[in-house]
Amino acid sequence: MPKAPNVEITYCRLCNWGLRASWMAQELLSTFAEEIGSVTLTPDGTGGVFEVHIDGDLVWSRKETRRFPEIGELKRMTRDRIAPERSLGHVDKTSIDKTSSEK
Repeated sequence: MPKAPNVEITYCRLCNWGLRASWMAQELLSTFAEEIGSVTLTPDGTGGVFEVHIDGDLVWSRKETRRFPEIGELKRMTRDRIAPERSLGHVDKTSIDKTSSEK
């Protein structure tokens, strides 16, 4: 059986982003209860950091995107990496509707 993936959320403690990080961690843990091995919250003291890694690979960086991920976005990115065949229900529907309306 393959090792379950680890999600790490590194957040700026100076910016008080711990609550946001813990909420996102809780959302990922409830959505991917069967697939995720662990979610680690890592406080950072350098300022402005909000990153999400899955098994060490960077999947989101606030520094690069200049914004926080929407929870649906983060769930889709996580799903695509750890359980691509899995449906996210209304999160996928919202993504499809948004893509259709942008055309």
